[in-house]
Amino acid sequence: MTVNGWSTEQIPDLSGRTFVVTGATAGLGLATTRALASRGARVVMAVRDQEKGHQVAADIAAARPGIDLEVRRIDLADLDSVRTFADGMHADHRRVDVLINNAGVMALPRALSPQGHEMQFATNHLGHFALTGLLLDLLLAGRDPRVVTVTSVNHRQAKVRFADPTGERGYSPMGFYNTSKLANAIFGYQLHRRLSAAASPLRSFLAHPGYTATNLQSSGSTPIWRLLLGRIGNPLLAQPVDSGVWPQLFAATDPAAQPGQLVAPGGLAELRGHPAPGKLSATVTDPEHGRRLWELSEQATGVRFASLRPAS
Repeated sequence: MTVNGWSTEQIPDLSGRTFVVTGATAGLGLATTRALASRGARVVMAVRDQEKGHQVAADIAAARPGIDLEVRRIDLADLDSVRTFADGMHADHRRVDVLINNAGVMALPRALSPQGHEMQFATNHLGHFALTGLLLDLLLAGRDPRVVTVTSVNHRQAKVRFADPTGERGYSPMGFYNTSKLANAIFGYQLHRRLSAAASPLRSFLAHPGYTATNLQSSGSTPIWRLLLGRIGNPLLAQPVDSGVWPQLFAATDPAAQPGQLVAPGGLAELRGHPAPGKLSATVTDPEHGRRLWELSEQATGVRFASLRPAS
């Protein structure tokens, strides 16, 4: 993958293509939605707060008349909500060309999802794992179909907590956030492996935004992390959202993007800059970690990617 100063101006015409973007009302998801819609895509805004979603869609449409936006509710922490969303997509759409697994929460106090999973792992990973599996047939019907899963540079500091997945025996808000982003990376890479083995036209990509000034650091985290990341880190270190979104937009739209690779900011420590190849930790590419996380995710969600069988 060779990228030279890539930005949103290089996004090709997307007319006639359907994108699903999770977390589309703020931050990276909102910037992704705007950029895709401005190039002619139909964007399904998968959002937890549907009323806010409609208001954001109206604001975008007011600035760019004629764009094609659709708002649908999904709570990624609740697997019943994920299934309801997928059922609605099947009822109303014949295909999805690109799924962008973007939504996330960060450094939350310990809480459990409706199904009893740790909230960050449930929202950031399990919900996206289930959503991808439940939309798999629609994606396989897409044109140049892609799944883009957004991870974090923090995945390199994490471990998968197979022995204590809910944090019952020891919980750290940032530690479990890092675990969820490692799970995102393992999932995206393992999905690439399975798609390749099945000779599938669907491709899996990974991206991370570096250090980008979004509401993620300031809205949902604990007070200490809101201070360190939001009030101190954002003004001093973070890049603007409109450039932080470049890696996932490149992965979602550019012909030069390579499946299974991480697209990251190309600057110092992958914190900012134009899209470039990023570094995945050894844990991400380890087959045993991939197998164990996939099996854990199947068991936790009840979703199996049945059509991904190795090609004969």
